[in-house]
Amino acid sequence: MRLVVLLCLLALGSGSSKHYQRVNIMDFMRNYDVMMADSRDDNDNDDDDDDDDSHDHDYYGNCPMDCHCSPRVVQCSDQGLINVPAKIPDSTVMIDLQNNDITEIKEDDFKGLDKLYGLFLINNKISKIHPRAFKNMNHLRLLYLSYNVLTVIPANLPPNVIELRFHENRINRIQRDAFKGLKKLHVLELGANPLTNSGIELGAFNGLSTLYVGMSESRLTAIPKDLPTSITELNLEYNKIFKVEVEDLIRYKNLQRLSLAFNQIKFVENGSLAKVPNIREIHLDNNILKKVPPGLNSLRYLQVIFLHANKITSVGINDFCPIRFGVKKNLYSGISLFANPVKYWDIHPATFRCVGGRRGIQLGNFRK
Repeated sequence: MRLVVLLCLLALGSGSSKHYQRVNIMDFMRNYDVMMADSRDDNDNDDDDDDDDSHDHDYYGNCPMDCHCSPRVVQCSDQGLINVPAKIPDSTVMIDLQNNDITEIKEDDFKGLDKLYGLFLINNKISKIHPRAFKNMNHLRLLYLSYNVLTVIPANLPPNVIELRFHENRINRIQRDAFKGLKKLHVLELGANPLTNSGIELGAFNGLSTLYVGMSESRLTAIPKDLPTSITELNLEYNKIFKVEVEDLIRYKNLQRLSLAFNQIKFVENGSLAKVPNIREIHLDNNILKKVPPGLNSLRYLQVIFLHANKITSVGINDFCPIRFGVKKNLYSGISLFANPVKYWDIHPATFRCVGGRRGIQLGNFRK
């Protein structure tokens, strides 16, 4: 459970990046150990002795060439490898293959690694993954395939994976049922791929249950309407979205954080934001809005709204806070309006009556 919470926090803090960023798998290993300790505390009849350190001595004598091994961890990053190393110990739980020249994942590359928990293939040249490459990998939870050259989502993904990352590949199509059966997934990162709305086939997310979906730095012109209804966070920054309509958000009633910054949004239809009643945080900065989006004052749980760097010329007294007294509303911790042509001295002080302190308001002169 602690690992799940950590992964969600990682997702919430994950921004898109143009550059490869190394992952320290030992951090994940420490969290894996914590999770396994918690699991043993919850299960007094732990008969799986294979996860103990009884096989640790095998690592130092059977470590694959060009790799560094420690108990349950095989690290083969930065070695110029063109293939997955052979004879990886079968009790391995973490494999680090970052920053190599691997072009293909073959059917038997991970054969027999039934205990594998984390697989890190970031920053290779992988364009092909065999449909049976992940067969019997029922313990795999972390699969990182970012910074490769994949054009489609691999088939038959591990059924129990909870974090799946494809950031900055060449994926231009998500086929129907691409994620079917991934009912434990928490994080799906698809940012920095040349995805268009037409490239997402109807039913692409069938059977998928996840909390976070990231599709930033793509070529989307509208909010995708077929994402999982379970999502609590949606990141669509740096796209070409130009409006938000009522039907765009109607499926996502559990949404708590929505990021639409750095798009071309000039219009938010009245009633659109009412479809996400549990929303806590909305990012609409760096767009071309001319007014505050309607409906913010009806969102009971909204605490952060970023509207800076738009073209807002006026702000109404009831744009953010409920009109009627006595209506329950969480106080705002952040409202940003700087870098808009609105004159802040023309805004009535009562406009911010539901903000929790002066530091929650960010105003400033408009600068071209």
